[in-house]
Amino acid sequence: MIRNLLIRGMLAGLVAGLVGCGFAKTFGEPSVARAIAFEEQHEHSHDHAQASADATQAAHSHDHGDDEEIVSRDTQSGLGLLTGVAVFGTALGGLFSLVFAFAYGRLGALRARGTSAMLALFGFVSVAIVPFLKYPPNPPAVGNPETIGPRTTLFFSMIAISIVAAVLAVWLQRRLDKQHGGWNATLMAGAAYVVLIALAQFVLPSIDEVPAGFPASLLWNFRIASVGIQALLWTTLGLVFGALAARELERAPIRRVAHA
Repeated sequence: MIRNLLIRGMLAGLVAGLVGCGFAKTFGEPSVARAIAFEEQHEHSHDHAQASADATQAAHSHDHGDDEEIVSRDTQSGLGLLTGVAVFGTALGGLFSLVFAFAYGRLGALRARGTSAMLALFGFVSVAIVPFLKYPPNPPAVGNPETIGPRTTLFFSMIAISIVAAVLAVWLQRRLDKQHGGWNATLMAGAAYVVLIALAQFVLPSIDEVPAGFPASLLWNFRIASVGIQALLWTTLGLVFGALAARELERAPIRRVAHA
């Protein structure tokens, strides 16, 4: 059964990735193009301010500027975007199916579609929204290249903390369910999750590397598009995988009875 669910999860993830790619191409790429234009304009202004440098340094800068791009911008925004999002969606779908296999039948009376939708909601909140609130994504020209390592570490640390806190919240809800009832147990578990996340966001350092003069509307549109991609990706994954999992888990007994 797990093998069949894994295949269905990867297929659902691929569909979700393709849908997310279409959204990113339509709503995300314009912001990326504007950010790249801002970066190029900023670099041009910087080079112009350094026009009085010695001839050797100027020649060196000229040679460096003539270097060709390893991957063209058209490839990055086309085939590169499609490949990256599709691979990410497929991998995410595979992991999602394994989590589903463990959670199915353990979330009360929820069936396959309900379990898939609930897990997709948990994933969207814990993997996308919570890290976004602390370390929102930035377009090109935002961020110091020398700090990309620490920034990446902090971002994934926030994701890990959020996932662990979500698992603990689910465990706490199940422990409190019999004693306080489902509604009260859910409220207390949710409050515990919020407290843990608030504590983590308070302890982890903040990052603000937006350059002076960067358009606020551009930054806002890019971040909204990033959230939109994640929302569409998780929604599609939850719905498509739920439908595929229901066919695998809930119609099999009917087929066996019919053959009998």
